[in-house]
Amino acid sequence: MQITTMSEQEMDRLENLLASDAFKNEAMTLDILQGFLCATLSGPETIAPGVWMPLALGESPEYESSEQAEEVASLVMKFHDAIASSLSSGEDFDLFLYGLEDNPEQLDYAAWCEGYVYGAQIGEVNWFEEAGEFAPDLSEKMEVFFLLSGMLKEDAEKNKEPWLNSKEEEKALAKAEEEFPGTIHDIYRFWQAQRNSPAPMRRESPKVGRNDPCSCGSGKKFKQCCGKSPD
Repeated sequence: MQITTMSEQEMDRLENLLASDAFKNEAMTLDILQGFLCATLSGPETIAPGVWMPLALGESPEYESSEQAEEVASLVMKFHDAIASSLSSGEDFDLFLYGLEDNPEQLDYAAWCEGYVYGAQIGEVNWFEEAGEFAPDLSEKMEVFFLLSGMLKEDAEKNKEPWLNSKEEEKALAKAEEEFPGTIHDIYRFWQAQRNSPAPMRRESPKVGRNDPCSCGSGKKFKQCCGKSPD
């Protein structure tokens, strides 16, 4: 597989283009776009550019010229392909996390994770339904994104359910931030294993044992990988 990378100059150019007047504030920022594309590249189905690109850039950009439109499309596709290369190789890659507006020293994980959760929802296949008997394991992994995006807390408050106290929440967020990079690769490997498996996802066999090899393809025992209990 050919490895695709982007130079710092190309990344800066893409960042500036996404913030330009051509998109009327409808294009995703670079952090949200990276999360979004990580999800579209990691799921149980292939999402075509014709599906995800209008969602990423907005439905009706007003480009200055056809050259600008071509440049945007080219850079976005190269960004997509660079992410795909990093995920398939299993190597860590630079994550784009901006600082919070009111506290630039604190990284904004929420925006990136919102992009990921959105990307996981745009295909025709429901991730959790497709995961079948492994849905609880997938849900445990996805909780990192739901927690860092603020969605778990928002749902709890909306439904008037108990939530963590400030100390517990701080500890949970710190743990999620630590697990965040690895979880991106874990979910990618999980779905790649399912795509490459000749057996159907939903089968009548018993749930995988904790000493059995993990279904994500890591080579570790289930209890040491996707079945690992949180601390």
